[in-house]
Order: sequence, then structure tokens, then C-alpha cells
Amino acid sequence: MREVFDAYLLGVEPRVAILVLVVGVVCGLVGAAYLLALHLLQHVLWPTEWSGAVGFAVLGGVGIAVALIGRFVGTPGDVELMVDNIHVSGTATGVRMLRSLVPSSLLCIAAGGGMGPEAPLVQTTGTLASWTAKRAGLLVRESRVLTIAGMAAGFTVLFGAPLGSAVFALELLHRRGLQYYEALLPAVLGSLAGYGVYVAATGAGLEPVWHLASPHSLHLGDLGWSVVAGVGGAVVAIAFTYATTALRWGARRLPPMLRPVCGGVLLAALGLLSTYSLTFGEAQINEILTKHGGTVAFFALAALAKFAGTSVTLSAEWRGGFIIPLFFMGACLARALHGIAPDANEAVMVAAFMAAANTGVTKTPLGSTLVVTEMAGFQLLPSTLVAVIVSFALTSEVSLIHSQRERDVVGQDEDQRGQQGSGETGLEN
Repeated sequence: MREVFDAYLLGVEPRVAILVLVVGVVCGLVGAAYLLALHLLQHVLWPTEWSGAVGFAVLGGVGIAVALIGRFVGTPGDVELMVDNIHVSGTATGVRMLRSLVPSSLLCIAAGGGMGPEAPLVQTTGTLASWTAKRAGLLVRESRVLTIAGMAAGFTVLFGAPLGSAVFALELLHRRGLQYYEALLPAVLGSLAGYGVYVAATGAGLEPVWHLASPHSLHLGDLGWSVVAGVGGAVVAIAFTYATTALRWGARRLPPMLRPVCGGVLLAALGLLSTYSLTFGEAQINEILTKHGGTVAFFALAALAKFAGTSVTLSAEWRGGFIIPLFFMGACLARALHGIAPDANEAVMVAAFMAAANTGVTKTPLGSTLVVTEMAGFQLLPSTLVAVIVSFALTSEVSLIHSQRERDVVGQDEDQRGQQGSGETGLEN
């Protein structure tokens, strides 16, 4: 029976498969608790609760809190460190980092920072999975599989797209596509377990987070517009990467304690210019997709505002993720392009532009395609895939997550124990 299980089901030992299920369930509950805490804080700090100059006090105060948390509680780590650790030791960032990551990310997102909960939540669920792997004494290869399954569960809580979330978690580790193929089915299992528990705990229903329009019919010319969207998404990704790099260079000239504070003040100033500069854009995407009568200039300026707000948020060391903001930028620019070329299929353009913009930064062509098409309908799979391949090719030499790399097929990590690590993981109690 065990041989049949190993050979034909998940390709991992039964105990690892059981741990994947357990981790998926726990991460689904953790995701629900994280989002509940975020919603409670939003009732106090969200930009709809204040206006004008009050934003300087709110966002500047959050910047002070983030600086103090980092100084006295410890560094919260980031996605780049997590990706590097998974390659080296099979585990994510250390448990102690969650003590500062969770409160600082909740404050940053709830106050209207330009990044979303995807990165902190995935780092949290991946870390909890790594802690479980260490306690179970798993090999590095098994620890990596379990960590990726935890990450997939975190992603699916946010996107409501289990298959796309699983592939996304795998692709995020590399710049050239999915390579830890042995973790694919465990990641899908963890993603489904997390999604099921989250839906049961919250009553959210089996629906994606956004409702993208589905086309009535597709034609050969739609593939041409997908190429245009792919080029546009690549331009967004390249501009975002270099703008963030330049702003980070400038922020590092400041003392570490001042960076989050200055970022908060600058975000408040941007918020006076456009409300689209603030928040990570989850609710705003539905607003953009359903807005009637918007002009080309309106959608373009909304994308520019989110571009500026997200770049400042990331550079100022506020905590959050840039996946949802990139989706927002893609949706805005797709609607702007449709205003210029009304004969283009708008549903095709929106899905293609959203996935292409995100792919150019995160290097997740299949994951981005699946996440978007699980929301818009798999009828858009071919056209969206064309766009992400174009964006992926045009941005191959541009990287924001520098620890993304090829898997190490030479090392003998299968013979090491997960607890040996790289010294950076810090999986302390």
C-alpha cells in the first residue's frame, strides 16, 4: 500500500502527505485570523476613516510604530530572504521574525499603505510550515515541500484560486519557471485544504476575490491584442522595478529609524493628490472593473497613482506585497487602452494586462495566468498565456526578487536534516 501511495499519489511519504494536510488546515485558519485582525484595524486606520491633513498623523504615526517595532522587537524579514532560505535549507524565515512581521504588516496595510497582505501572510504560513517540518525532523527536500504547501495555502486564502495559488508559490522561487516539480501535488493539496478551511471558517463562499468579465466569444485578433497587453505589462514591470530600485537607493541614505516615518509622510502627501495612491487596491480593482464613463486619462492616472504609492511603500520598508497592486495597475491600463481602441475585447485586455504586469515582476507566468483565469473563466487561458509569455520574455533580465534562482541539483541536500539550515532561517521557538 505504501508503495502505491508513493508511486501514484503525491510522490512523498504518507507522513509528509499528512503533514501537508495539517499545515494546509492550520494555514487556512491562520489566514482567516490574519484577515480578521486586518479588517478590525481597518475600521480605525483605513483611509475612509480620515481625510486631508489627518493622514499625515495617521501614516506618520504608523511609520513611527513600524520603526519602533523593528528596533525593539526585531527584523521582520522579507520575501527575498524567504526565497533564499527555501533554496538553501528548505525552510522559510524564522519564527521570531513573525513577532515583528505580523504587527508591523497589519499596521502598514490597515493604514492604507500601497502594498497588500499577500507577502506577510505567505511568509507567515510558509514559516509555520517550516517550523512544523523542523519539529517533525524532515529532510531538506521534505521540508521544502511542506514549506511550499504552506505558502500555497496562504496565497489561496487571498485569491480564492487554489490551482493558480499552488503554481504561483512554486514559480515564485525561480526566475525561469517552476522547478521544484516534486512539490506540485503537495502544494495543490495544501492549497485546497487551506481554501476549504478558510471558506468554512469565514463563510466567504467558493468565489474568487474579484469578478472579471468573461468574453462572449474569442477571435484570432484577440491574440494580437494579448501581445500588446504583454508588451504593456512588461513596460509596467520594468518601470516599477527600476523606480523601486532608485527609491530604495535614496531611502538607504536615511537612518533606518527614519525610513518608515518619511515613507508615511510621503504617502500622506500622495494621498492628497489621489486616493488611488493609498491602499493595496483589492476593493479598488472591483471599482475600476465596474466603473462606467471613466476616461482614458482617469484610468491612466489611477494606475500612475498606485504605481507611486506602491513604490514608496516598498522603498520605505513598510510591510506588504506588491502582487495585488500590480494587478490593479494592469486592470487600469487595460481599461485605458480599451478607451483608445474600443474595438478590442475588453475582457481579454483586462485579464492579459493584469497577468502580464505581475509576471514581469514576480516571474510567475503560469501562476499569474491561472490566478487570473480562475477568476475570469478558463476561456481566456490562451490569450492570457500569450500576454504573460511576451512579458516574461521581455523582462527576463529585470529582477526585483534577487534571490530567485535555479534549483541546486548538484548539492546533497537530501541527506541533510531540515534543522541544520543556513544559519539565516532562525527557526527558534
